[in-house]
Amino acid sequence: MNDTITRIPGLIVGHDTNREAQTGCTVILTPEGATAAVDVRGAAPGTRETDLLRPENLVQQIHAILLGGGSAFGLAAATGVMSWLHERGFGLDTGVAKVPIVPAAVLFDLGVGRSDVWPDETAGYQACENASDARVEQGQVGAGTGATVAKMQGPLSAKPGGLGSAVLDLPTGGSVGAIVAVNALGEIVDPATGQKVVAAAPGEIPSGWPMPGQNTTIGVIATDLTLTKSQCLRVAQMAHDGFARAIRPSHTLYDGDTIFAMSTGVGPVGDPNLVGIFAAEVMAQAILNAVTA
Repeated sequence: MNDTITRIPGLIVGHDTNREAQTGCTVILTPEGATAAVDVRGAAPGTRETDLLRPENLVQQIHAILLGGGSAFGLAAATGVMSWLHERGFGLDTGVAKVPIVPAAVLFDLGVGRSDVWPDETAGYQACENASDARVEQGQVGAGTGATVAKMQGPLSAKPGGLGSAVLDLPTGGSVGAIVAVNALGEIVDPATGQKVVAAAPGEIPSGWPMPGQNTTIGVIATDLTLTKSQCLRVAQMAHDGFARAIRPSHTLYDGDTIFAMSTGVGPVGDPNLVGIFAAEVMAQAILNAVTA
């Protein structure tokens, strides 16, 4: 059985992975449109098209979300996603053209592999070509290829992070799924046991560390239940509890922690409180899957 976010009807996921440069991107496609919002808690985010996700703003539907490595350079991959969608006639109908709405968030992996190569337009397009509703490949793939964690003691003590996904069924019907690229300053903890899954190596913290922008965990919550834009925002906010449970510390000055929440709307009207409670749980599980896959 598919135990990842692609069990949610109405979305597909694809990766583009550059092993040589140790970077990549992941696209979550909802070509027919999905209601979405975003909540940014980290102090060093790298994002695109997040202002339009505010509930009071005009645009109500997105067509994809791009998660990528490459720091701010990697935001270029979203252009490839837009091209792929535009070629197939998907997007916001403006009367003169259909404009695909593709919010994006990136993490910093330039210190791993090559610092002069990052996901570009071609990589974003290829991730779309690779997208399917099959079980999501996890670990050091896509946006999680160059991800690292547990860097409180400096970059030399960093451990592999990665990309993870999980899904939970709601007791009232419908499902909530998560996909996350974990590139955190903090250590990874199993909330069920309190035990560290990935711990920082002991030692003296080097001078000048942490460095700004070296981290960031980025993810998406999705449900098939119907939610409004404001309700998606509440779900994204509640899902950050999953970060706090599994990443310690999280939401620091050196992390750009960002969570998107989307509703594909193929199911009945949902309870945002219940979806949010399960969103935190499934996000924590996806984080564990990212570092253990």
